[in-house]
Amino acid sequence: MKLAIFDLDNTLLDGDSDHAWGAFLTRRGIVDANEYAHHNDEFLRHYQQGTLDIDEYLRFALAPLAEHPVEDLEAWRREFVDADIRPLITPDALELVDSHRRQGHTLMMITATNAFVTAPIAEIFDIPHLLATEPERRQGRYTGRYTGTPTFQHGKILALEEWLEAQQARPEETWFYSDSRNDLPLLEQVDHPVAVNPDPVLRRHAENHDWPILPLHEVEEEGAG
Repeated sequence: MKLAIFDLDNTLLDGDSDHAWGAFLTRRGIVDANEYAHHNDEFLRHYQQGTLDIDEYLRFALAPLAEHPVEDLEAWRREFVDADIRPLITPDALELVDSHRRQGHTLMMITATNAFVTAPIAEIFDIPHLLATEPERRQGRYTGRYTGTPTFQHGKILALEEWLEAQQARPEETWFYSDSRNDLPLLEQVDHPVAVNPDPVLRRHAENHDWPILPLHEVEEEGAG
């Protein structure tokens, strides 16, 4: 097995799906506009700076899931994906994934953004394996908590190792594409690390270690993680 792994936000997407979901909830009046938007922006800054408290953030990000029936959430998600996510998917990102598919590589997305938001995005890219933070569900509703280890920083390595153990397979060769300093732990583990529109910290690291730097999205970089 040759394994091609992709981060999602600001890597395959020309934007951040987690932050965009919060903005969508705010725009639709599903959450308090002023308070939620302020915290959503603040958490994004912490992520970009590499100082995010993942447990604190997940309590914030998953809370709206616990406040509404699953049927409503799924309807809003369909609207969100069509209106906010599809415009962030570029031909170059689709071609990058397809280039690995044509070579027969196993495709995987690993993202700290929760699986409720990211599962339909993985489907759009036709990436069969998704490792994402899993929101907890009980008796047909989300609880606002998560299960297992968040797929953030070193948590991505733990999730990948658990997946490989379940597959009873070790990859012959691995790639990982990411934009963020937060993914340095996993980038340093793979055979082929690739920095995609990297934030300043990752860019310096990539340049110092002669990693490829891929300008997948033609945007001005602002250190987005």
